Amino acid sequence: MSRAFIALGSNLEQPQQQVLAALAALDTVPGVRLLRASSLYRTAPVGYLDQPDFINAVAELDTDLAPLALLDALMQLEERFGRVRSFRNAPRVLDLDLLMMEGVELESERLTLPHPRMHERAFVLAPLAELQPDLAVGRHGRADQLLAGLEASGVERLAG
Repeated sequence: MSRAFIALGSNLEQPQQQVLAALAALDTVPGVRLLRASSLYRTAPVGYLDQPDFINAVAELDTDLAPLALLDALMQLEERFGRVRSFRNAPRVLDLDLLMMEGVELESERLTLPHPRMHERAFVLAPLAELQPDLAVGRHGRADQLLAGLEASGVERLAG
């Protein structure tokens, strides 16, 4: 089994419920066991700004799936939830990003691990640092230290 971290996000069709349902659905994927999840965070959109705020979280998993098989399973979950890929950074019912897998560095057409921009994104680092503050994010540094160096005013941890 390998430890993996998944970023979850939604800003359509009751996003809090979408993220919570996706967390439950992750635990039903064959070869995947949900270990724990961060709090939910309300975050401002990035890239395309004319859309609602997002609800984001990070999940920590144990998996015996290979990286591309896990990516395929995540994309199938997105489709099951009604994800439509209309344009880059578009509003979405569910977004699942494979952030990193323990001991895996990968660069292919379909997948780069660790995720190539996660160290720049407060909406990923805030929930990740909540789960594992001292986690090394590739060669960039610890999750908590990277988060401290970012502007995070658009990231709000939700109660509960």
